[in-house]
Amino acid sequence: MSTNQLKWLSYTTCLVMFLALVGGVVVTKTGSGLECGNEWPLCNGKLVPAYTLGSLIEYTHRLFSGLAGMLSLASMIAFWRYARNRRDLLTYAFMTLLFVVVQGGMGALAVVKSQSAAVMALHMGFSLIAFASSLMLALGSKRRYEAEKTDATVDEGKPVSRGFRNLTWITALYSYIVVYIGAYVSHTDSRGGCSGWPLCNGEWIPELSGGVGIVFVHRIAAALLFILTAILGHLAFWKHKGNRELQNLGVSAVLLCLLQVVSGAAVVFTLDNDRLYIFAALAHILLIAGLFGVLSYMSVRVWQLSKRRD
Repeated sequence: MSTNQLKWLSYTTCLVMFLALVGGVVVTKTGSGLECGNEWPLCNGKLVPAYTLGSLIEYTHRLFSGLAGMLSLASMIAFWRYARNRRDLLTYAFMTLLFVVVQGGMGALAVVKSQSAAVMALHMGFSLIAFASSLMLALGSKRRYEAEKTDATVDEGKPVSRGFRNLTWITALYSYIVVYIGAYVSHTDSRGGCSGWPLCNGEWIPELSGGVGIVFVHRIAAALLFILTAILGHLAFWKHKGNRELQNLGVSAVLLCLLQVVSGAAVVFTLDNDRLYIFAALAHILLIAGLFGVLSYMSVRVWQLSKRRD
């Protein structure tokens, strides 16, 4: 199997993983999680369910999740056989397979037996790691293919400092925490806790109780994430002019984070319009998924580059 074929396999896996993530968000936002009853893998006792909108949404999500699992397995086997010398790509493939299985299992358990909001938020978190792993596999495969085309070394680039490496790691880890808090907001149905934006119920610091407190904590966490990402992007662009890849990753992270903040405001302003709210909420989650994927890949790259300094 050629490097180009491996690259396109990783692209396909990432795309299907993205569609599975989209499906999961739509299921949550439309309340379609139990439209197939408490049954899995069957839907209301049938392999192909009745064509109600809710069951169609839930069943389509299950199909994409299953396809994502099969492609993850195919990627793992292909990269193990044809790119075993690239441990980073092999690790991405393994993580993609591992977390798609974990999140699939948690999704099945959520259908068969009701789970707490904290567990359901964790399910979203594992889905995010699965998508981020597939994105890292796609970006890593693209980089390897381009390096082979130009006969360049795969690990070209100037070394980075430990401080920049640590900032990247902290930002990536913190972005996952922000995602978890956001998922907890969704699964506790606290989305209406704060009306208005950027103020919460007309106040800078509202009474922190119930849903209001949950949403306000998420807003503060998101604001801090934007500050961290802006600093990281600034350093990546201005302090690493010799590394175009880091510059592009830094700029991408800042743009995704900025758009994520805007989409968060859109979620608040569309709470009274169910149709617009679904699109705003979908964009909000997909943007943070993209941000986490970029930060995760950037974390690996700065780790590889920091080793060259040692």
